[in-house]
Amino acid sequence: MNSLLDDAPKLLIRPVQYRDLDPIEHLVVQIAQEQPESNLVMPIQKLQQARRWFGILKFLSWFPNLFQHHFCVYIAEPKTLLNQGAERLQGFIQISPFNRGRSTWCVERVVINTQESQPQLITDPKGVGSQLLRHCFETIWEARTWVLEVNINQKSILALYRQNGFQPLAKLTYWSLPPKLLQELALGDSDFPNLLPVSNADAHLLYQLDCVSMPPLLRQVFDRHLPDFKTPFLAGLASKLQQWYYKTDVAQGYVFEPQRKAAVGHFKLILCDNGSNPHQAKLTVHPAYTWLYPKLFTKMAQIVQNFPSQSLELVSTDYQHEREEYLDKLGAQRNKHTLLMSRSVWHKLKEAKPEGLHLSEMLQGLQTVPRTPIPSRMSWLKTSFNPLEKKTNPCNGKQYKHKSQTLGKSSEFNNEP
Repeated sequence: MNSLLDDAPKLLIRPVQYRDLDPIEHLVVQIAQEQPESNLVMPIQKLQQARRWFGILKFLSWFPNLFQHHFCVYIAEPKTLLNQGAERLQGFIQISPFNRGRSTWCVERVVINTQESQPQLITDPKGVGSQLLRHCFETIWEARTWVLEVNINQKSILALYRQNGFQPLAKLTYWSLPPKLLQELALGDSDFPNLLPVSNADAHLLYQLDCVSMPPLLRQVFDRHLPDFKTPFLAGLASKLQQWYYKTDVAQGYVFEPQRKAAVGHFKLILCDNGSNPHQAKLTVHPAYTWLYPKLFTKMAQIVQNFPSQSLELVSTDYQHEREEYLDKLGAQRNKHTLLMSRSVWHKLKEAKPEGLHLSEMLQGLQTVPRTPIPSRMSWLKTSFNPLEKKTNPCNGKQYKHKSQTLGKSSEFNNEP
């Protein structure tokens, strides 16, 4: 075992540079062809987007702003200069903040250049994947918790995460509603007297709904607050430009309960205008208002009818039993199963110990001083109380009688006939 760890490659982990984009894209395309279940289509699109705006993104990563960690990637390469080109890239990791306070971070993906001569690069405790993860744990000091999502069929990557301290939180199921099923749902009734559009003024309602719709452990791990449900002006402007570029549209709304003054349901649709990609849906329902599922799905199906015919994809978790039962009854298709995992990070603080300070120097003020003991008033708690017992005055050594004995004699003298 020691020989295996000693043979682990010595890597240099650094932030991504523009010259690394071609080897990264080459590696992603190669793994996507070998492992279709890895789902690396979206990373290829993000790489193409990062290539166009790399200079601006690199400049924004130097100071705090909304897009500081938009493309946060670390590269692993050997310290020796023997290999050049695409073979020099041993792997990379992409991370991003999960919440606005950046107390929880997300591991987007870990991609490793596995070779036939080095099959232990993934599961090796000192391999490429473990070194990339540990580098992020040590570099991002503000992260107290890390979360990630991994496909249950990727056994090697799942073993890598478990080996580095990640524990499962919830099981996620990806569903797909075909266009024919959406047309049938659109014929139903979806009258919502309190269906309202979403704005920044409703952030506190969505925050309360998000907190009550998940277990306490997930709520603690996600650590979302009120700013996470608000859209700043620059972020909204960038979202509009992205929608225009990728030919998408966003529709969202929430159901307001006037008696409790709370939001009990919320949906968000990412619609594709040109029909090249399926529509995406995000749904949040209060656990006490599960009867909203049919009406919300009907409302989303009616909105989808105004766009090109495509399937609708959404996610459910294992703690949302009513949603999964409704989707099974509806006839939706299960696309894939993933596992949500997390781990905590406690950074060790190096304590500064003073030099040249000995115990004798610290205890100089605790030396004994010869003094005459003084009797305490509470001495009767330690010894049994006897009013007739003679006491000795520690000050002059003379015997004296208790006060109660003297008072007793005077009382007897006064009562004599």
